Amino acid sequence: MKGKIVNYRGGKRTQYSNQMVVSLSESKNKDDAVKLIGSKVEWKTETDKKIAGKVSRAHGNNGCVLARFNRGLPGQSLGTDVEITGKGN
Repeated sequence: MKGKIVNYRGGKRTQYSNQMVVSLSESKNKDDAVKLIGSKVEWKTETDKKIAGKVSRAHGNNGCVLARFNRGLPGQSLGTDVEITGKGN
């Protein structure tokens, strides 16, 4: 399943660079997003390096999820695609 990185998870004064909000093409509501908790997420750089993570929880009511990565993602990752595999697919 494909997804698109929307933004970092953040608060009023904080930004967590290893946690990203991901919008999914096939997930339309919160119930669909909850089924994906625990799935693996993978982001590829332009040089084909991979940064792995997993879906930690749903985000909002429109089918977005929060993905926690092993290391922080750069700002260039915003708006790019991720691959979601494993549980729930």
